[in-house]
Amino acid sequence: MIEEIDRNLYRLEIPLPQNPLKSINSYVIKSPLRNLVIDTGLNREECRKALLQGFETLRVDLAQTDFFITHLHADHLALATTIAHDTASIYLNDADARRIAIFQKRSGFEQFALLHGMPEDEVKEGLDNHPGVKYGISGMPRFRTCRDGDTFEVGEYTFSCVETPGHSFGHMCLYEPTKQYLVSGDHILGDITPNIQSWTDDWNPLVVYLASLERIKGFDVKLVLPGHRAVFRDCRARIEELMQHHGKRALEVLSILIGGSKTAYQVASEMTWDIVCDSWVEFPVAQKWFAVGEAIAHLMYLEALAKIQREVVGGHVLFRLRAEQSD
Repeated sequence: MIEEIDRNLYRLEIPLPQNPLKSINSYVIKSPLRNLVIDTGLNREECRKALLQGFETLRVDLAQTDFFITHLHADHLALATTIAHDTASIYLNDADARRIAIFQKRSGFEQFALLHGMPEDEVKEGLDNHPGVKYGISGMPRFRTCRDGDTFEVGEYTFSCVETPGHSFGHMCLYEPTKQYLVSGDHILGDITPNIQSWTDDWNPLVVYLASLERIKGFDVKLVLPGHRAVFRDCRARIEELMQHHGKRALEVLSILIGGSKTAYQVASEMTWDIVCDSWVEFPVAQKWFAVGEAIAHLMYLEALAKIQREVVGGHVLFRLRAEQSD
């Protein structure tokens, strides 16, 4: 599906088979000099076919096309690594570019998941079937890194890079000040909530994400071009909804811990999820992986607020309410 958003600015809907997200948006900006494509899809044939068909319809010459990737997740990045022409530049934020090599090593994820209570068989199955593993990048491209404030002039548009970490380490939006368009990647989505998860202890993604949302509230935005689903308006209202969502999530986690110390896996099993399953046991392992990561992010957030504390017991990290919270 191709949607014309403005002159020489198009949204291509790229399918994500067997994925709850269903599809990803790839944006094409045409220019007499060099075109720019924002995000691409997984490195799998269904995505490749849809994207190349879109290029053919729009008469996009890959030899005159560069790629901007909002963040390192495979559904946004991976396909660019196989279809980009030798003359193309692939732009990715510096923080995510430095993390990719680490993310290709499974051992760290396995140990972290086990530490937080995920059963060994589910850890293996979750990683074996993770889309980033099955349909990830080809080789290690030489990215052209971009930083907050960098600009891209493409035809009649001038986009500024706006660093919005949280969904990933260096997630980058693009803002066009004249049109007041925000290409939001997975930072702000219209009818689904961006997944904020943590699989490492060296940052606090939810704290960072909420700060990034607050930053975008200061921008005048007429139209949001998200990484998934339809474009939408009223960016500030959506930001308020997302902030409220995470506030409710944090309260839900606190209420779960009233029952005593729990691993992140146990907390995730008691959280509310928008998935059609009668019980946690029936959850697809792929969805358990994302759920546990999100539980860890909220637990770390509450830990930073001194609402809860952790301890390691029997090789597992357990979280519990601080004494003053349980009174």
